[in-house]
Amino acid sequence: MRRIVRSIGGSLGAILASMIVLLAFGAAFGHPASQLLSTLIEGSIGSRFAIEGTLIKSVPLLLTGLSVAIAFRAGVWNIGAEGQFIAGALGALLAARFGTVAAIAAAVIAGIAWASIATILRFWRNAPEVLTTILLNFLAVHLLGYAVNGPLQEAGARYPQSDAVPAHAMLAHLGASEVHIGALIAVAVAIALWFLLQRTTEGLRLRATGFNASAARHAGVNVRAQIARAMAISGAIAGLAGGIELLGVTHRLFERFAAGYGYSGIAVALLADLHPLAAIASALFFGAFTTGAGELQRSARVRTGQVLIRALRVVHRAPHHRIFAHACKQRIGRLLNRAADIDRPGLNMPGEMRQFQHRHHAIDRDDGDAVHFGVPGRR
Repeated sequence: MRRIVRSIGGSLGAILASMIVLLAFGAAFGHPASQLLSTLIEGSIGSRFAIEGTLIKSVPLLLTGLSVAIAFRAGVWNIGAEGQFIAGALGALLAARFGTVAAIAAAVIAGIAWASIATILRFWRNAPEVLTTILLNFLAVHLLGYAVNGPLQEAGARYPQSDAVPAHAMLAHLGASEVHIGALIAVAVAIALWFLLQRTTEGLRLRATGFNASAARHAGVNVRAQIARAMAISGAIAGLAGGIELLGVTHRLFERFAAGYGYSGIAVALLADLHPLAAIASALFFGAFTTGAGELQRSARVRTGQVLIRALRVVHRAPHHRIFAHACKQRIGRLLNRAADIDRPGLNMPGEMRQFQHRHHAIDRDDGDAVHFGVPGRR
């Protein structure tokens, strides 16, 4: 309970600090703080149109945040949600002619395939996923640019964009609003991910791998399998985000399709402290910030509003999440020392993980046989 309260307090403090910095910057350029704040609120939740815009923006932010959260919880530093988002959208576009379900399935598969490239490079050449996933982001951006200027360009070839997806493949709207059913899918994914991590044996294995891979391996966990599984789930969710954005919002691909959702998802996950349910509130906050930034630029003529807000997304949370910084430090050290067998030490392990290290009895049973985290027959 104390950890939860401390996490919530840190997140609220970070939000407050970012708002103070935003208002201070505005005041320095001659914009009253009250005007900026009222414009930001009005643009994000001040009308039905603004609320719908916030919800629509929150959907890809939530899904990419969940994608980052599941990977980080397993100790896998997947920075490639942007590329997996684009891959999912490309897959959905190619399968859209077969209907919505086929397009969504293709988006998920494409996201898994793109994320698996980094997994293969890690296992094959010990390449850190922090680097490979970032490089794959650039590769995906250029692949998208080639596609919309070449084989997937619209029939008229007037603009660098694809043709619109068929009407029967577009996501339905919720009632008379502009919000599509992708919002419900995103919330369902968050709940499912929370259940996986907190209520299943597989989730315990994933979290144990993230807490201390060496201890998890000693307890019988197949760490390599957990890493591959976490990357696959992460890529699937990011690909799903790209497919939903295509089928529910833009309906066509263009060069700047991703709009930074993959990178913003990192901030969403960190603000939520990597908790799937807290990511819902975090995504809504960033969705409101994004929508309000547009209103700031139009009404208050604050041209740098969105740039500042995007910078604050990462900066305001970074000091509160030492795990990510520690992991990056360890990765750099491994590259410099060329020591592939150095295990990362335990990172502030809670009581659950300490018990996990010292307990070797079965956590579940199958027909009376002990199963130690996937190692049958061990007693």
